[in-house]
Amino acid sequence: MTDSGYTDGADEGGGHRDGGYEDGGYEDERTFAALPPARGRAFAQTWWGRTWLRALEDTALESEQLKKGRKQARDGAVGAVSVRPGRITAVVKDRDGTGHRSDVLLQELNGAAWDRFLDMAVDRAGHIAALLDREMPPHLVEDATDAGVELLPGIGDLEPECTCEAWDLCSHTAALCYQVARLLDQDPFVLLLLRGRGERRLLDELQQRTAARAEREARPAPPAEGVCADEAFSAADILPPLPSAPSLPPEPGAPQSLDTDTAAPGIEADALEFLAADAAARAHRMLADALAAGHERQPSEPELTTGQDAVRLAAAHGENTVPTAVMARLAAGSGRQPADLQLAVKAWRFGGAAALAVLENDWIPDGEALARARAQLAEDREEGERPRLRDAGAGRWTVVGAEAQLRLGPEGRWWPCLKTQGRWTPAGPSAPDPVSALAALLPET
Repeated sequence: MTDSGYTDGADEGGGHRDGGYEDGGYEDERTFAALPPARGRAFAQTWWGRTWLRALEDTALESEQLKKGRKQARDGAVGAVSVRPGRITAVVKDRDGTGHRSDVLLQELNGAAWDRFLDMAVDRAGHIAALLDREMPPHLVEDATDAGVELLPGIGDLEPECTCEAWDLCSHTAALCYQVARLLDQDPFVLLLLRGRGERRLLDELQQRTAARAEREARPAPPAEGVCADEAFSAADILPPLPSAPSLPPEPGAPQSLDTDTAAPGIEADALEFLAADAAARAHRMLADALAAGHERQPSEPELTTGQDAVRLAAAHGENTVPTAVMARLAAGSGRQPADLQLAVKAWRFGGAAALAVLENDWIPDGEALARARAQLAEDREEGERPRLRDAGAGRWTVVGAEAQLRLGPEGRWWPCLKTQGRWTPAGPSAPDPVSALAALLPET
């Protein structure tokens, strides 16, 4: 036996774990060897250890007893610490060598509270991983609190008992609490055992619940119950009416500002705010379209590629409203240089994906399309004077003597283009015929 009255065999700074199943249950007690003096360092390094000490310090009526207890803990006066559900115990020695058995009590969680905690942990794999890493991150405790389970003690939750017969917190129980803060830093399972569940039991229960959930999710869904069409039609007069359509807000919702003093690692606030604003604007437009008459007869919008969607995002906002860093991200994500993205945005505003295809030469007309285009050009020439055009091939006709060009698009419409930064770029919306397109390029014709 040691001076503290507890068995040897604990690892240095760790808990004695040679107890296992007994009579079909668990041995819910751990004994930690006395820790060396803690001179020159804080008792708690982790936030959950500091929360433990805050509960102690906010409860104590005698600040002088806290100071004495802190010094005793620093000097190594606390013997081996025994932790079991609802109670921690140790022998704390005074300077003259007199030992006092000191206990600190904390209410155990009941079975219903543990069920809620276990269900919450199974729902979030990150919580189990944190516990296995001997961590108790704030979001684990916050989620437990949301489930009605208070893991960390609050003000007044720590109840002291000591053989020195002090009526309130004494220096011995204070020293024990300071020592437990060091143990909690090393292993949050100390707190969970104090609340009523040992490590092996808790992990076994988590494993069982995880396996049971996986089994349930793997089962095939029961066949859906349906109603015959004639029954549904015959019941039309007795069914409740459908809810009325939602009203369209006057404008898209404004995203929440993410401009905080502390930046979240790996997250660009400007980019996230930009995407949130775009999502709100698209949702508003989609609702407006859905509420418009004849919406059910309109074709669905084609799905955009990553490169097209990057241009759409940039074009959906004013030229000076997209943050520079966001524009750089969009350019890189779409495989374009910033200057190329600016030209693509300009084209997109004239005609979306079709104009972008004209700009980036993504479509070459076949022989039949070219034959129809040449026939249309010949017909339009007969109807009136227009500038001379030189066939540049691949569905393009350049205006002789001018930096202007007509291009045939994949939808059979004509696009007016001007040379910008050495590239042919759409200069206006498409037109159904060459004459109208030329009028947009050369108004005097």
